Amino acid sequence: MKFIEANGITVRYRIEGQGPCVMLSHSLSCDLTMWDELAAALAPAFTVLRYDTRGHGGTGLPKTAPEGPYSFEQLSADVTGLLDALNIESTHFIGLSMGGMIGQHLGLLAPQRLNRLVIASSTSRIPPEASPLWDERIAIARSQGCAGLVDATLGRWFTPDFRAARPDMMQRIGKLIASTPVAGYAGCAEAIRYLDITPRIGVIRSPTLVIAGAQDPGTPPAMSAVIAAAIPDARLEIISPASHLSCLEQPEEFRRLVAAFLSGRERNTA
Repeated sequence: MKFIEANGITVRYRIEGQGPCVMLSHSLSCDLTMWDELAAALAPAFTVLRYDTRGHGGTGLPKTAPEGPYSFEQLSADVTGLLDALNIESTHFIGLSMGGMIGQHLGLLAPQRLNRLVIASSTSRIPPEASPLWDERIAIARSQGCAGLVDATLGRWFTPDFRAARPDMMQRIGKLIASTPVAGYAGCAEAIRYLDITPRIGVIRSPTLVIAGAQDPGTPPAMSAVIAAAIPDARLEIISPASHLSCLEQPEEFRRLVAAFLSGRERNTA
């Protein structure tokens, strides 16, 4: 792991492999280790840049997460600041959930920095009726720490069969959720709850792949279909069985789709 100053904070990142750059952006309540499997698979053909989002993992002010609320403009500026600090002009970008929201904003705010864009298990709009859910999650985090969110989050992120078959994965991701700084969780959650960019994303011109988990209750395939319909020539792929963290529940299929897309190959030539 390495650290560098970018956009006024210390960003923890990891860079490995060789070839065209591809950046990986994780979900809320995770960190860059969420991408261990995909990074290892891509490193032989790509320079893989992973980082911890503001207020997560090792990214923030020294020894503490910056207080929020955050905004997606700020989270996007963290990405471009990291690219600037590493002298990287442009990159492929893979974002899952919150990371996919950041990817969409990069397409709006810094399109010259994006080559190909992958948006997985994400959405372009949080409906107003979902605000009470975010109020509740933030309140739990503030009263119990993020450990209070573990069971419900794992229930949304993985299908029941996968949870039963992979207790090791549940322990691994559960630890990430529990260790998320409360300020980082709340800061990012405040940005997510007000997300509403569907009318704007039609200007994104980067070739775009949208991936959904068929059994994802939080960001169901219908939300991914909206993104794919709004971005010109975007392609939608649905992985089944898989819930929210499809990159971990179906790593081979996720890798196949991503590697073929980043290499510009047809979908049936993984």
